[in-house]
Amino acid sequence: MKRNILTRLPGLASLRVYWNVLCIVFKGSRQAKHGRYDVHDWSRSSLETKLALERAGVEFEITGREHFRDLEGPCVFIGNHMSTLETFVLPCLIAEYKDTTFVVKQSLVDYPVFRYMMRSRDPITVGRENPRDDLRAVLDGGTDRLQRGMSIVVFPQTTRSEVFNPAEFNSIGVKLAKKAGVPVVPIALKTDAWANGRFLRDFGRIDPSKKVHIAFGEPLRITGRGDEEHRKIVEFIVTNLKEWGAAL
Repeated sequence: MKRNILTRLPGLASLRVYWNVLCIVFKGSRQAKHGRYDVHDWSRSSLETKLALERAGVEFEITGREHFRDLEGPCVFIGNHMSTLETFVLPCLIAEYKDTTFVVKQSLVDYPVFRYMMRSRDPITVGRENPRDDLRAVLDGGTDRLQRGMSIVVFPQTTRSEVFNPAEFNSIGVKLAKKAGVPVVPIALKTDAWANGRFLRDFGRIDPSKKVHIAFGEPLRITGRGDEEHRKIVEFIVTNLKEWGAAL
């Protein structure tokens, strides 16, 4: 009954979720500001966010975690970027098995309050103004972290979008995996239950009528230039998005 009400009144779902997220972020940021926020705390914050979404009526379908659960050593996770949801929820799905960080835009580590949590995870930051500088930051910073045993999550699109355009999906993640000598794990994401906002892009409407789909693919070892592996990643994402009825 509760889910039916929240589905009919997505504005109510949004208020409920964002109030919970605000509390989670403030709590985590206080810990991080004082150096008491590790990967387990990050995973817990992520799980609390997922549970807040579920309490608001959002359903999740998650498949394929077995593909990296028993994978020895670090890897590069490469996925499409549809909404803010994956930034909040992926840690609780991955960090249980892999110490992980993200490639993020510089503004995220400067975001009020949230910056303390983000900086505590030692992310790789890119400005998205100079592609050459961004490539160098990802290759150098990513290789350093991978050599320290930390896996990396990369969203190769230039911006979040509910429509997946393969032409905008670059091969920076494959290049990183090739340089570091680690496998890649594809991720297909349909997360438009958390819409991109018109005024505050990170905080759009929460729509419980849309199921969240997250699928992890089999690990791929990079051979040659990595063109074939990049093609397989794109194919994995497109195939799943079609199956889920997403816009392409």
